[in-house]
Amino acid sequence: MFRKLVVALSLATVVTNSVFAQNREYALVIHGGAGAMGSLEDDPEKSVIYYAALDSALMIGNDMLAQGIAGAQVVMAVVNYLENNPLFNAGKGATCTIDGQFELDAAIMEGKDLSAGAVAGVKTVKNPINAAYAVKTNSKHVMLSGQGADQFAAEQELELVENMHFATPKTMAWIEELKEKSKKNGTVGCVVYDTEGNLVAGTSTGGMFKKQWGRVGDAPVIGAGTYADNASCGVSCTGHGEYFIRHAVAFNLCARNKYLGEPVQEAADYIIKTELNTDAGNGGLIAIDKEGNVAMSYNSKGMFRGYLIKDKGNDQPEKGVAIGEKMVIWNP
Repeated sequence: MFRKLVVALSLATVVTNSVFAQNREYALVIHGGAGAMGSLEDDPEKSVIYYAALDSALMIGNDMLAQGIAGAQVVMAVVNYLENNPLFNAGKGATCTIDGQFELDAAIMEGKDLSAGAVAGVKTVKNPINAAYAVKTNSKHVMLSGQGADQFAAEQELELVENMHFATPKTMAWIEELKEKSKKNGTVGCVVYDTEGNLVAGTSTGGMFKKQWGRVGDAPVIGAGTYADNASCGVSCTGHGEYFIRHAVAFNLCARNKYLGEPVQEAADYIIKTELNTDAGNGGLIAIDKEGNVAMSYNSKGMFRGYLIKDKGNDQPEKGVAIGEKMVIWNP
C-alpha cells in the first residue's frame, strides 16, 4: 500500500484547495485535524503513513457511495475508520483531560431535513459518531452529555469500552511534548454529497489536550463545528473550539453561501482566514455545497485533509490528500 501510494504521489499534480463540480455524481471530503503538522509533508517516511490513512478513509467512502448507500451511513463508516485509527485525535488516540481521563465529543447532521444528533463528554463509547447518530434517530433530543450520553449509548447497545481504551503509547509517553504543541488541534470529520444529492456532515474529537473537566468544544455543537443544509452546504470544522463556537463557523459558512451567494471556497476562506485570524482562532474546515463543490480552508501550519469526487460519465473518481499547502491528486 505504501509503495503504491509513494508512486502515486510522485506522479501527482499539485492543485489548490478548491474542487469545482461539473456534473457531480457524488463527493466526499475529510479532515483529520489542523495544527502544527505542516513540516510532515517534507518527511516522506512519516507523511506517507498519514497519506495512506487519509486515502483509506476516502476509499471506504467511495466504495459505499458507488453503491448508492445513503450519506449518513457513509459519514459514519468513514468517521469510524478515523476514530479507530490512533494517528488521529478521535476515539482511539484521543488526547487526555487535565485529570488523565478521556472525554469524547461527536455530532452528525443531515441536510435533507436538518435532523441532528450529538454527544459530549462520553467516556465509554468506542465510536462516538455512532452515539450521535443514535441520539438523532432514536431520541427526541439533539445533544446528550456525560454520564447520560454513555447510559443512552448502552441502552442503544452500542459498543462500549473501558476509558483507557482510548489511550495510546504516544498519548502517555509524549505528554510533555504534547504540552509544547498545545496549538495542535485534533478532530476528524467527513462531509458527503451522496447520489441523491443529500448533504451530511459528521465530526468526532478527543478534545483539547489537558482540557478542564467538563469542557466541551465546537465539534458536537450544531452550527459551530458541524452543520448540513441541502439548501447550502455541509460543514465539519477542526480547531480551537471556543473561537469556532463564538463565530458559529459551520452555520456562518452556510449562511454566507445561502444568503450572500458566496462560492463555498470564498466563504470558507473569509471565515477561516479573516474572521478567525482576527480573533486568533486556530484551525480549519471542510465543506461541500449543494452542487457538490468541495472546499477546504485552514489558517494553521497544516491540516490533514482529503477529497474524492465522481462526476457523471467518468469511469473513475478523482481524489487528493494533503497535510500542508500541497494538494496532490490522482485517480484510484
